[in-house]
Amino acid sequence: MGLLQIADVRKSFGSFQALKGVSFDVAEGAIYGLLGPNGAGKTTLIRCINQITNPDSGEILLSGAPLKREDVRRIGYLPEERGLYKKMKVGDQALYLAQLKGLSKRDAMKALKFWFDKFGIADWWPKKVEELSKGMAQKVQFIVTVLHEPKLLIFDEPFSGFDPINAELLKNEILALRDKGATVLFSTHNMDSVERICDAITLFNKGNNVLTGDVASVRERFSAARFKLGYCGDKAALEQALGAEWHLEELPATEATQWVSLACERKDVKTNELLQHLLQYVEVVNFSREIATMNDIFIRVVKETSGQEVQATDAAKEA
Repeated sequence: MGLLQIADVRKSFGSFQALKGVSFDVAEGAIYGLLGPNGAGKTTLIRCINQITNPDSGEILLSGAPLKREDVRRIGYLPEERGLYKKMKVGDQALYLAQLKGLSKRDAMKALKFWFDKFGIADWWPKKVEELSKGMAQKVQFIVTVLHEPKLLIFDEPFSGFDPINAELLKNEILALRDKGATVLFSTHNMDSVERICDAITLFNKGNNVLTGDVASVRERFSAARFKLGYCGDKAALEQALGAEWHLEELPATEATQWVSLACERKDVKTNELLQHLLQYVEVVNFSREIATMNDIFIRVVKETSGQEVQATDAAKEA
């Protein structure tokens, strides 16, 4: 049983179905990615989990029990649209928001000092929020989100607006929070960050979860037969060896070595057998299997499921 269970959740706004029976489990201590194009239903689901809006049907369970109003204090939520009051001083606002999460003033001051020192922003305390850049304001809101040590953290596009250095800082903090026992629900369009930090994902399209699984298994499943080959010899001989079922894409050559990308739709290709076969036709300098990127998978699955009513289990069988 996961820390967070989403069971057949549906939500409509008038005639528009934002969620069409979404189901998945988030394991305790995992970093779980919510993926999908704009308007796919991710933010609607996040708002349901935070009890900002209620689902029309289905269940959302936290630690095996239906969500209660007081569970809000067990959740830390960093929305995509940041919500700091521009005219307030940074320190006053952070303290106010921390107390809203249930911390005493003393505990809030202690926790804020720790995080402000850790991020090197102690001198921001007397500044007004309107004096901060977007990235600076996001640091403050991140601190307020994690300050009360919630069991479940929900980040909606957390790296938006950060330069690479601060994005790396935030990524490391998210990993550290996970290592300390937090469970992270992570909505993003950045597929590179999904590969780097997510344990598992659900991909949404048009209100359905069309793909669910752990990241490594999903990438393996969609990789099929994709290889990178460095060789010396005749390209025509290579094409003859592979036959019409293989697609060859030439890559930039290096010195005396020619490079190609090989792809085949067959799923029964055995790497060692293919290599032994190729050695009969060309001199193999380098041979490696290519694993599909999450970006490739995102594009493929969204294209395949656009306009279709596909459940996650069906998508997994077809992949």
